[in-house]
Amino acid sequence: MQTQRQDIAGIAAAEAADGRTASIGTPPAAADQLQVDVFDSMAPLEAEWRTLEQDDLTSLHQSYDWCAAWAETISHPLAIVRGSIGDHVAFILPLEIIRSRGIRRAEFIGGHHNNINTGLFSARFLANGKLTAVQATAISAALRGKVDVVILRNIPLEWRGRGNPLASLTSIENQNHAFQLPFLGSFEASLKQVNAKRRRKKFKHQSRILDGKGGYDHIIASPDQQDALLDLFFRQKAIRFKDAGLPDAFKDARIKAALHAMLHRHGKGGLDATLQVHALRLKGEHEGHIPAIAALSRKGDHVICQFASIDETLVAEASPGELLFWLMIERLHREGVALFDFGIGNQTYKRSWCPMETVQHDLFLPISGRGHLAAMTQRGIVRVKVAIKSNRKLYSFIQRLRARHGDGAAPNDGDGD
Repeated sequence: MQTQRQDIAGIAAAEAADGRTASIGTPPAAADQLQVDVFDSMAPLEAEWRTLEQDDLTSLHQSYDWCAAWAETISHPLAIVRGSIGDHVAFILPLEIIRSRGIRRAEFIGGHHNNINTGLFSARFLANGKLTAVQATAISAALRGKVDVVILRNIPLEWRGRGNPLASLTSIENQNHAFQLPFLGSFEASLKQVNAKRRRKKFKHQSRILDGKGGYDHIIASPDQQDALLDLFFRQKAIRFKDAGLPDAFKDARIKAALHAMLHRHGKGGLDATLQVHALRLKGEHEGHIPAIAALSRKGDHVICQFASIDETLVAEASPGELLFWLMIERLHREGVALFDFGIGNQTYKRSWCPMETVQHDLFLPISGRGHLAAMTQRGIVRVKVAIKSNRKLYSFIQRLRARHGDGAAPNDGDGD
């Protein structure tokens, strides 16, 4: 294990001497206390990390178990940034280093695979508002020589009423938005946000079709079922991607291994789950057939659907994927969930369920001269992606090209980059 330390007091004093901090209006007493350390492994920070992740507004994708599953299988070098004030841990930014075209990028562990990112912050640090320019400089100094640019993707600048301290960094709106269904006091009230009468009518129609063929069960995979169901999901999704002319987002064996690892990690206990597989299983005429699968993550009162698949070889007329969503949402409402998150990606089925749309941003912290150029280039790329995604015909054409050349997409159930 290696660590690199940077004391913000030294940076502030040195830079003030050559005039580079003259425009920064941060009270010295507050700024000078911050110390930044960079770790190349997760284990030394586990206890502090798990303490910070107890905050329910911290994304599950920055939880220790989620990050460990990716880090252990993808094996990118790590640069875990810890900010401390005295003996108080103020924040942890779990980053991995990705080399591409001569540029070393530091991104959140899991990167493109995450539906929402926040970072981890203490309540005391959150009370101070946004990351100051002096504090950002300290992070940059601690990472100098290790990376050229920090790119933090898919961050809502405000999440469930709370601003993100990283919002002070240079940012651009991400090309993908996320979609959520807030749960209200009763299940019926929650449904009224998305046309309760139509939803209930459709559910009854789907149930009648399957009851006529012998019925169905909503199953939550037990420990001895979950790996087999996840493998079935991979097979179902590969067929769907092929039929749609899209790249297989789960083709990489390392991605499959990481997701299997998540099935065996369980946050802080209780109802929380790093990854949990749900499925619709038929009875009677098609006994044992699985026409729909979904994988959920839960942290506190927030549930994310990470991905889902359907098999339309049987009972396609019953829309089994829609039925499974109803069953999961109904059950989770009873369990005290406050927000069901369909994740990023602008699909029709998500919009049909979700009255809430969350705009996310990509944030940039250049470290080197190359990093400044890379950040500018990346912002330009995002602008192009936004333009492409606003033109559905052009976007479909590009997706077909990606599939033809075997270019993988992000493994969440969004519509890729």
